[in-house]
Amino acid sequence: MTTVAGERGSEIGEKQAAPRFSYEDMCRANEEWGANCGPGAIAAICGLTLDELRPHLGDFEEKGYTNPTLMFEILERIGAQIRVRSIAANLKTPLTWPDYGLVRIQWEGPWCAPGVPMAARYRHTHWIGANGRNPRNIGIWDVNCMNNGTGWVSLENWRAIAVPHILRACVPRADGGWHLTHAIEVRGMVNKQIARMR
Repeated sequence: MTTVAGERGSEIGEKQAAPRFSYEDMCRANEEWGANCGPGAIAAICGLTLDELRPHLGDFEEKGYTNPTLMFEILERIGAQIRVRSIAANLKTPLTWPDYGLVRIQWEGPWCAPGVPMAARYRHTHWIGANGRNPRNIGIWDVNCMNNGTGWVSLENWRAIAVPHILRACVPRADGGWHLTHAIEVRGMVNKQIARMR
């Protein structure tokens, strides 16, 4: 987990609800059990604390990452009502941002070259939240932007500020490109047991 200066008090941040956990909570969970972009994005978008989410993470703590299969399992465990708007089988048709949900980003680099096994790409991905209800003002929630108080930034600032910072800090061989591989629209929560924990 790295941190990027965000747009404090930006229009995006004011319109989006802050997650039910703080930057300090995220740092504590990262140190204690390895919480990173996947659990952070799920908790932020689904309105959970990291402590509420932790029992539903399956084998995340053993693996340390959230692949698409585990993401769908976690969303099912917490009773999230979802709609998969798109899963990229190839890059011929660009994916669209969900109205409100989770997005898996593929950082591009030598691991995306023809002939390189698909599994090599999995080590260079990142989960974020997105609010694409207004296509001219898309909001991005990124664990790396939580030091702004909400984690929400505009897509423009995420592209211009957060992405280069993340790539320098975490993905040194990346070529600067990225694309969406999964867009998951989250429409609500139905797990009454989690709701009672609040």
